[in-house]
Amino acid sequence: MRALIAGAGRAGLAVANHLREAGHEVTIVDRDPAAAERAFDGHGLVAIAGDATEAAILEESRVAEADVVVALLRRDAENLAVSMLARAAGARRVMVRMRDPAYRVVYEQAGVDRILSETDVFIGALASAIEHQAVRHAMLLGNAMAFELAIPAAAKVVGRTVAEIASDADFPQSCVIAGMFEPSGKVIAPRGSSRVSAGMTVLLVAPKLELSLVIEFFLRA
Repeated sequence: MRALIAGAGRAGLAVANHLREAGHEVTIVDRDPAAAERAFDGHGLVAIAGDATEAAILEESRVAEADVVVALLRRDAENLAVSMLARAAGARRVMVRMRDPAYRVVYEQAGVDRILSETDVFIGALASAIEHQAVRHAMLLGNAMAFELAIPAAAKVVGRTVAEIASDADFPQSCVIAGMFEPSGKVIAPRGSSRVSAGMTVLLVAPKLELSLVIEFFLRA
């Protein structure tokens, strides 16, 4: 996959490094020559110093050949300009980091494939951590929440299979067990026969309004 990233800030560099390490071809663009130089010298990334909101710079960055263009600039107006230019040039997918929710409709009308809101991610992670101490990581998914829950040794679900848990009369039927992680870090794809063990972390997806009910079920002793 060929990715073009507009913005060589911390987020842009983190995404670019992750994609490159996964074997993808990455080009990063930033109007600050020093930022572009850091991306090249410090991270070994293909970096172009220039304004990504200018068609000529995107053309130099081979935007027409990009499988995905990610706009991570400081202002939504700039991200919108990058998105529209990338679309016009023939980029296959366009993603943006949205700062102001008022831009969501505009991004959608511009044909942006994926709109990532920092506010949604921050609220999902922070609010869940404040309300529920056992929640480790969380992310809003529309009206649902995806979150990791550490299972204590005294929990009733310990020793039970996914099938047994799902058939429990008290199990919230709207909850989905999406992943299981052993204390060693080993990832287990949940199957009916997969068994929950003490100290395991489970990845759950549930409606926001039922979060407390789901957590109570998995932690009850």
